[in-house]
Amino acid sequence: MKAIVIGATGATGKSLLPLLTEHSEIERIDCFGRRNPDFSHPKLYAHQIDFARIDTWRNEVQGDVLFACLGTTLKAAGSKEAQWAVDYEANLEFAKAARENGVHTLVLVSASGANAASRLFYQRMKGELEQAIIALNFPRLIIFRPPLLIRPNSDRLGEKIAERILHGFDRIGLMKSQRPLAVEKLAQAMLKAALLSSHEQASYSKNHMQVYEPQDIFRLLDQ
Repeated sequence: MKAIVIGATGATGKSLLPLLTEHSEIERIDCFGRRNPDFSHPKLYAHQIDFARIDTWRNEVQGDVLFACLGTTLKAAGSKEAQWAVDYEANLEFAKAARENGVHTLVLVSASGANAASRLFYQRMKGELEQAIIALNFPRLIIFRPPLLIRPNSDRLGEKIAERILHGFDRIGLMKSQRPLAVEKLAQAMLKAALLSSHEQASYSKNHMQVYEPQDIFRLLDQ
């Protein structure tokens, strides 16, 4: 299997790359991004691109499965428009190129509560992205809607506070499905779901979509 990764320099992508290189079924990994990852491996081929210049990279998107881990925060982006350009436009344009080039599986990192009708900007953006991706009709589409993610060495105060609160709820048995999830565990679940989908493809008579809500992700990891 040949894998493609966008968002390889983000927390989830960084966790995913070593897992892909270690797995015997993955023979090649191509990652695309504004920066090359610090990680290197004989299986890994890095492509430094400008997502806005689609014609310069469109034909290079070749493989079997695309792991779309690309995303940013409002604080890092600087504005809703800038965040939309990364989280929505770059993900969608790359997915379009992958679909045009025959990539049959897309594993998308979305967000818990993603809903195109939401009043909240982030959840609405993720919901609209999901709808646009679904319309591309990938033979196999796997959408992950993770809960709050625990990132190594995170300096995001809001995440730290929310993590403590949710861990507290978890200890007394509340909101177990929304307990924080380490990005390493999300990466493990993404690879596991992609491999399961690949092994089961002969049983699909038409396009197949699987959505993993937080509780489904924890269940998949326990299998």
